[in-house]
Amino acid sequence: MPARPELAPPCTRPPQTARVRLIQGLSLLSTGLLAGAFGYGALNLVPTFNSVPIGMRLDFHTELMRMNGITVQGAMAVSTLSSLTLAVLTRALAGAACTLTLASFLITRFGNVPINGRIKQWAATAPSAGHAEILRRWELFNNARTLTAVAAFVILAVLALGSTASAAGPANAGPAYLVRDQIVRAAAMAVPR
Repeated sequence: MPARPELAPPCTRPPQTARVRLIQGLSLLSTGLLAGAFGYGALNLVPTFNSVPIGMRLDFHTELMRMNGITVQGAMAVSTLSSLTLAVLTRALAGAACTLTLASFLITRFGNVPINGRIKQWAATAPSAGHAEILRRWELFNNARTLTAVAAFVILAVLALGSTASAAGPANAGPAYLVRDQIVRAAAMAVPR
């Protein structure tokens, strides 16, 4: 098997422009807010929903979804668009973050939102006979969108930390540089030649 050529260290790329840093900051902030909102919901709100009477849960859930409609959808849109822009500008792993935030949107739109409509109906009337199973499905969709948002945030954080380490050079690079370097090298080794 022929030896693979040695890769140039990732830190040899040109420094980032102010526009790239701005988009990177926006994508990191919006995706962090999205991951934080979903994480808070999964770790705090859902257990609280499950510990109160069903009527209280339905009323609170309905009101919460009304408030979240604009803010969460806005965070998903900004996360997806800024990650896509970052991917176009840098050809980095930001495309994976874009795909993951888009997955969060699709899970929300086609998984959680239809169930939220049922919850709103139940709050006005009474829960249907199979409401527990439907609420369990809502929680599964919620966990899936939380994981995709957190994964997108982690990717963007590694990229941001890696670009900071790249600017410092390999001699001053910390763990983020090493992680990013290993990802780049593994991806290069996976491509058939």
